[in-house]
Amino acid sequence: MKLWAVFCLALLCLELQNGSCQATKRKKDAAESSAHPGGKRARARQPALTSRKGKSQSLLTQVLDKGRFLRLGPSTTLTPGKSVELRCKGTNIGWSYPTYLDTFNDSRLSIKHSDKYSQLVLTSPSAADTGSYSCWVIVCDGTECQRDQDRTYASYVYFTDKENLFVPSAIHFEIVYLRPDKPAVVPCRVTDPQVEASLHREVPPEEITANQTLLTFDPTKGFILRNPSADLQGVFYCKAASKGTPQISTKYELLYVEVPSGAPFVSLGASPEMVRGGDNVNVTCTVLGEPEEDVSFSWSYPGQDKRPVHIQTLGRLVNRGMGHTTRVSQSILSVENMQTIDFGNYICKAKNLNGETIVMTKIASS
Repeated sequence: MKLWAVFCLALLCLELQNGSCQATKRKKDAAESSAHPGGKRARARQPALTSRKGKSQSLLTQVLDKGRFLRLGPSTTLTPGKSVELRCKGTNIGWSYPTYLDTFNDSRLSIKHSDKYSQLVLTSPSAADTGSYSCWVIVCDGTECQRDQDRTYASYVYFTDKENLFVPSAIHFEIVYLRPDKPAVVPCRVTDPQVEASLHREVPPEEITANQTLLTFDPTKGFILRNPSADLQGVFYCKAASKGTPQISTKYELLYVEVPSGAPFVSLGASPEMVRGGDNVNVTCTVLGEPEEDVSFSWSYPGQDKRPVHIQTLGRLVNRGMGHTTRVSQSILSVENMQTIDFGNYICKAKNLNGETIVMTKIASS
């Protein structure tokens, strides 16, 4: 019996020692946790970089009634007729807006700058004012100033009008050029992002079905043709409906372009080919290029600044068959009563947005 009692007392002492050790360890762990906080709780007290960036990207706002402001997102839907006031914080701010407001010198648009912000006001807006409105900070280094791309803020504004589901255009018949090397856009933009539109050929009458790969619709751009081909040439229009009679957009003439983008393809020739003193000569510089691309010409010739010449520039669209359309641009330099000083090298330089080409022909006395 005494042996059993001694054994029980020994077990009791062992349990008491273990409990004391565990309590001491818990207190130590708690003290270390208090001195070195970790885990999600510590990170939550530090502002994340993404949240800072988000705040800095919201400088474009709309002024509402009673001094309230609305930060504009990527797109905004407004009601036409009510004046719109946009503000962009900063001391040196630039703006962009639908280009036709500048084209027609629209007095409804005004921009004012102050010490803390810049203000854009558009009075009596209509469906035609639908488009991208953006502002940016202008950074200057001495006399050189440039746009700060990291602090540019934009919002596409829809002025929704049930009577004008498509953004009105001053041009009632537009030409869209199809190229084999890049997408083409049929620009039937809508005034409501929820409107569903469809693309139709006039002759033969048929709907061109959107398939998310070759043909897609973007309400801010129109129908995008990913891989245009000569099969899509012809007259097209867009159709949309919203709880009423379907509406039709401006009509578009789709023309296929044979010549891909690049520097001008130039040919140069003189007429007549056999020239004598006293003859009249025409030197023609011809460029075969894209239908809507402007080409500029410049000349160098033997009697330059000493003999009078006449220079005429012409341009026309040529259907080269199989639906291929090309623009032919010409610059014709005419010399009357050829003299000794007029014989020599005639150089034509043709330039477009993609580069320039220089060609030369020599006129010798026969």
